[in-house]
Amino acid sequence: MVSITRKAEFSASHFCSNPQLSPEENRALYGKSAGPNGHGHNYVVEVTVRGEVDPVHGMVMDLKELKAVLEREVIEPFDHRFLNREVPPFDRVTPTPENIAREIWRRLSPHLNQNGRRLYSVRLYETPDLYVEHYG
Repeated sequence: MVSITRKAEFSASHFCSNPQLSPEENRALYGKSAGPNGHGHNYVVEVTVRGEVDPVHGMVMDLKELKAVLEREVIEPFDHRFLNREVPPFDRVTPTPENIAREIWRRLSPHLNQNGRRLYSVRLYETPDLYVEHYG
């Protein structure tokens, strides 16, 4: 079993707020991230795929294909967007780093889980010193 990882970056803004909570409860839970005006991040996402090395081409998967899937399914829809207002499901799901990583997984797994390979992890850096990692 071999793992390959591709890194990509996107910039997006968001705010964290649960509509079931009062503004005071949201501020207590999310701090300055609860504001409706939002704030932005330069996110870094690392996608790891695992599988056997194909004996013909010598790869788990073509890295150009992995880059194309990542661009199409994540970078294009997320980059320079206000997540809460422009990227479903974040119009109804709080765009915490955990939920963003889960959504990236949901978007990528149908395209990567084939030909004996599996999406292994999605690591999302919200800041250089904070990341979440989602495993299937």
